[in-house]
Amino acid sequence: MRFLITGAAGFLGSALANKLFSDGHEVHALDNLSTGDPKALHPDIHLTRGDLSDRTKLWKVLQETDCVYHLAARVLVPESILYPSDYTKVNVLGTVSLMEAMRDVGVKRVVLISSGAIYGDQQLQPLTENAIPSPRSPYAVSKLAAEYYVRTIGTLWGMETVCLRVFNAYGPGQQMPPTHTPVITSFLRQATQQGTIVINGTGEQTRDYVYLDDVISAMAAAATADVNNLIINIGSGMETSIRDLLRLILEVTGGKPQVVENPRNEGGPSRMCADLTLAKSRLGYQPLIPLPVGLRLTLEKDPRFNQKMNDHK
Repeated sequence: MRFLITGAAGFLGSALANKLFSDGHEVHALDNLSTGDPKALHPDIHLTRGDLSDRTKLWKVLQETDCVYHLAARVLVPESILYPSDYTKVNVLGTVSLMEAMRDVGVKRVVLISSGAIYGDQQLQPLTENAIPSPRSPYAVSKLAAEYYVRTIGTLWGMETVCLRVFNAYGPGQQMPPTHTPVITSFLRQATQQGTIVINGTGEQTRDYVYLDDVISAMAAAATADVNNLIINIGSGMETSIRDLLRLILEVTGGKPQVVENPRNEGGPSRMCADLTLAKSRLGYQPLIPLPVGLRLTLEKDPRFNQKMNDHK
């Protein structure tokens, strides 16, 4: 098959691109490189630097495409609270622009990579796809709006669509921005550098951490599965508290960081756990990497952590 991946130089995008390429598919990559790393892509994958607002460039890269994976997005929750208009422009209007270009060129299938953040704080766990969304940030609102646009436009224009709500993905190569670093990457960095780990709120809030390879297997399956117009959770199906995550990371790294409690920051939703019933039945999805194994793999495969561990030995 011929694929176009938007946001292809990012954490999930590059791993997906490399997987599809290694499976023998023709993969085209689009990324504006605002946060992505082109070196993460296999050198034989054709990367076009461009933006979703550039209709002419979209027409060009979409030619003869069988399926689009749409990952291009702004993804930092705290940043979205400061700049909601930017998140609307990229995550919502960018998605609509892509769908219009797909219609113009005649592309019939798109996989939107969405987020478990859409659910917000929910009493009933694990979270099923028919839970009423309760987004708590402009980021989450923008991803929910993108879902509605993709599914509605897809139905109106005869395109096959599926939205994958990915929970807390982690693994080697995850971006490490100077602020608002993803929790596992942040904890691993601080533990390997003997730095400071901050526990927000009670530390009892839970998240569903899913290893990179498991996410990519689900995403790859979504290209050909019978999933039209569905929303599907992708997670591990396990919930882990922040305190338990910290304990596992200390075990895996052997680090001795300073741990600081910050009870004034509530730390987001109290519980997050994905119900995987739909993913298992429609995608044949089965997460294979439990959290302790995934943390060890991340530590071993990511040179940023390897180097720090060696420095402290």
